[in-house]
Amino acid sequence: MTDHDVMPEGIDPGVPSVARMYNHYLGGKDNFAADRAAAEEFMRVLPGIREMAWANRAFLSRAVTLLAHQGVHQFLDVGSGLPTRENVHEVAHRVAPQARVVYVDIDPIVLAHGRALLQDTPLTSVVRADVREPEALLAHPEIGDVLDLTRPVAVLLASVLHFVPDEALVTRLMSVLRGRLVPGSHVVLSHAFEGDVDDETREAGQRPYRLTGAGGLTSRGPERLAELMDGLEMLEPGVVPVQAWRPERHGDEEEVPVDLTLPAILAVVGRR
Repeated sequence: MTDHDVMPEGIDPGVPSVARMYNHYLGGKDNFAADRAAAEEFMRVLPGIREMAWANRAFLSRAVTLLAHQGVHQFLDVGSGLPTRENVHEVAHRVAPQARVVYVDIDPIVLAHGRALLQDTPLTSVVRADVREPEALLAHPEIGDVLDLTRPVAVLLASVLHFVPDEALVTRLMSVLRGRLVPGSHVVLSHAFEGDVDDETREAGQRPYRLTGAGGLTSRGPERLAELMDGLEMLEPGVVPVQAWRPERHGDEEEVPVDLTLPAILAVVGRR
């Protein structure tokens, strides 16, 4: 994508986007020079972010596969980001072709690309809504056209809440989302965690994200993520780095080590 491409109204290619930065981490081409510059600056602070981003996608795929096998055939992917490999509908439909998926985002480019990708895909939709306004999100008529919230649904919050710095708002929006779930529903959550970084490294990591519309990146640790799952039964192994959440192991492969002193993307799945 170049800065001269025709793009949706309201997009300034000179302002980095968290969705397009993430797309760059994954090796995608749906980003501008400003996105790549900001992403590369962050990668100098956290060289392993590409591997973390792919591990986050793999975690999401494993969680969706597990839930689809368990009979959850409705997925609400909030803050879905730009389409990539192993999109939720592709993963879910391998297990349950009747699965219904709604992607939710506020980035106009995410919405345009998602709608173009899914225009001939039944049982899926792309909706503009904001996780920070959960009541409006859940009441969105296009979501209601695809998903039946009186039946089990999996709410996917993959790498989105760390762009909501207000702790009271995060607590409230999670309470609203959990409160609408019927028994058998799940919340799938992944979230940035800085580990035991020093102040200089923390500031260097924040700098590129302050340039984005999100305004920064908020770290939350295992205890806080467990609080956000209040009222839900956390599936084993609880809150762990994404690489360690039910990894696919072959033969005599060792367990994935967990070191919470290191920066990570943490994962947890809760069941109503």
